[in-house]
Amino acid sequence: MISYHLISITIALMIDRLIGDPPSWPHPVRWIGTFISWFERRLNKGVQRKAKGIILLIIVTLTVFLVTSLVVWGTYQLHSIAGVAAESVIIATTIAQNDLKKAALNVYHPLKDSDIAAARQQVSMIVGRDTQSLNESGITRATVETVAENISDGVTAPLFWAFFGGAPLAMVYRAVNTCDSMVGYKHERYRDFGWASARFDDMVNWIPSRITGVCMIAVCSSPFMPKRQTFHALKLEAAKHPSPNSGWGEAAVALLLGVQLGGTNYYQGIKSERAVMGLPQKDLQKGHIQEAISIMERSIGFFLIFLWIGGGCYAIAGTWL
Repeated sequence: MISYHLISITIALMIDRLIGDPPSWPHPVRWIGTFISWFERRLNKGVQRKAKGIILLIIVTLTVFLVTSLVVWGTYQLHSIAGVAAESVIIATTIAQNDLKKAALNVYHPLKDSDIAAARQQVSMIVGRDTQSLNESGITRATVETVAENISDGVTAPLFWAFFGGAPLAMVYRAVNTCDSMVGYKHERYRDFGWASARFDDMVNWIPSRITGVCMIAVCSSPFMPKRQTFHALKLEAAKHPSPNSGWGEAAVALLLGVQLGGTNYYQGIKSERAVMGLPQKDLQKGHIQEAISIMERSIGFFLIFLWIGGGCYAIAGTWL
């Protein structure tokens, strides 16, 4: 089945590259979000909210796994080609390389035309921080950070789980990620109820985020330091991020571009300080958005090769047993 998974992953990337996620088309993640909202309204009240949050996570992930498994199993019963086609389409819905690139370019183009107001409007659609006072450097930083953080969450992590469990595990990953994005906050309403979703999201991202960061450094080179030194700096810089996983992609991009990411942000007027990552070899400029997109595309291609090599090693090991 590993070979089928790899073929499906490859086709899924091609589908995403060609059409992305058209907003008018039905999308499983939107269905999952509706499912989560329905349970959240009924469970997130009263006492024992942490236990209720665990129940939500179990119900959502188990339902997604069973439904996806049934669809995949049924199509494979028809024919292996039908099964691969179904898995390819489903996996494609769990990744967002195309949309991430479009969102970043939607910020870059008005910046290139010196339309700061339009760039602020576009970046406000992909970040949670206040954007109304951001200058070109701040807009660029917000966009580059979004691309860097979402290379793993939005593409390589679902592919990592698809490698092991095909479309069902890719969808389970996306369900966990959606739970975290909807209820995994630390403010009063979700602090207890979203605890399980946030912790499990950290768990499922731990390995793929680190592999992704290493792949980024492996396939791209920094003009500011030797590759061995960049690998060494990656772990140190990633540790500065408040998230145990998001720092790996952000630190890799910062080191490769020779810029600093992180620092001061404002959320609804409230100042938030975060440690900076990277070495300040250059000031952030709008062209770094395109460079970040290039790093993303090359890293995802290398990650796919990494998965195929892993599948080949698995096949060879199977002949020895």
